[in-house]
Amino acid sequence: MIRFEHVAKRYPGGVQALSDVNFELERGEMAFLTGHSGAGKSTLLRLIAVLERPSRGQVLFDGKNIGRVSNRQIPRLRRKVGVIFQDHKLLTDRKVLDNVALPLLIAGLSWSEIRRRVRAALDLVGLLDKENTRIPALSGGEQQRVGIARAMIGKPPVLLADEPTGNLDPELSAELMQLLCTLSELGTTVLIATHDLELVRRLGRRTLVLESGSMVDDRAGGQGS
Repeated sequence: MIRFEHVAKRYPGGVQALSDVNFELERGEMAFLTGHSGAGKSTLLRLIAVLERPSRGQVLFDGKNIGRVSNRQIPRLRRKVGVIFQDHKLLTDRKVLDNVALPLLIAGLSWSEIRRRVRAALDLVGLLDKENTRIPALSGGEQQRVGIARAMIGKPPVLLADEPTGNLDPELSAELMQLLCTLSELGTTVLIATHDLELVRRLGRRTLVLESGSMVDDRAGGQGS
């Protein structure tokens, strides 16, 4: 589903974020992406979401080189990738319902279908009673869950998460991970960037390790304990 072939990313000013990265994620696979702060985790996710383009190499999405798609094709491609951002990226002047509904509004669904799907997504993340609340009135953890609901709402084939449990308590973190595992079992490809090594160990999934922009380890998943 996702394939990196000798991918490098250099930013203006000479900052080398990624160097010769190679890996492949199968459809329905769930994996973790770990590494120190600044190792390149967020850059790697941004390349998959076509928020950045590689300086060298190929990023393949379902066999298509997404580094070469035209600017006009990018919005269509992005609808296939749900992203849970570390800093939420919510519309602070809108209600929870409006934020979660945004991908479906862009896709042109009817309002009755949008409302049904938004309520179902909010119920999954425990925020059904907050649908008419404005974003600034929510806690950090609640805002994170709004971002998670918005990422899932369009049923994308790929879901990326950048430190998704950073603002959640242990119980909600466990519930979120179970939800992501379920989505993977239903065929969604899930890649989670995290510093939480205990979470990674407990779930026992495949783990990709970045160090200073290079992929230094690719550990097969085993049974968590």
